[in-house]
Amino acid sequence: MSEVKISAATRTEFGKGAARRIRREDKVPGVLYGHGSDPVHLTLPGHDLLMALRTPNVLIALDIDGKSNELAIPKSVQRDPLKGFLEHVDLQLVKRGEQVNVEIYVHTEGELAPGGNLLEHVLNALPVEAEATHIPESVTVSVEGLTAGDSILAKDIPLPKGTSLAVEGDTVVLQVLAAQAEEAPEGEEAAEEEAAEA
Repeated sequence: MSEVKISAATRTEFGKGAARRIRREDKVPGVLYGHGSDPVHLTLPGHDLLMALRTPNVLIALDIDGKSNELAIPKSVQRDPLKGFLEHVDLQLVKRGEQVNVEIYVHTEGELAPGGNLLEHVLNALPVEAEATHIPESVTVSVEGLTAGDSILAKDIPLPKGTSLAVEGDTVVLQVLAAQAEEAPEGEEAAEEEAAEA
């Protein structure tokens, strides 16, 4: 997993007005917390942060005011619901070698057995514990040949070395549902018959 270096500045202004001013400058207000230290309020460059957050569970190397270098992972990201720009970010302080709890995406490969069955993602992301500087971006699991009623449990998913489950092994992650035949409402069938006769 690669580190993304971002320069940040501490901020002393708070509240909605201050946050709006920060965003107008294409920057994002954020908070860095963890390891029992007081939260540090930051201003981060909007474009750099947006690019970094494209990588799930990205490890961010923060250069704060050119004085201190800290490692952090994103814990909470708030976006504008309409325009999608970043409004605020919470970052958790981490140290090399430290184990952290994160969620990683579950990708599937392969085809279900014939019959129009549906694959349901019960969990879109799998809770795991991993070393802070070696967090996997995702895991891939095969659904080849699965039929209705089959499921994949958390313990069935192969995890990278150094990564362990942070959820019960019997937790259902994926399940295959039988396709439901859609029944046309009674009125529609009659209308279709009349149209055919006309």
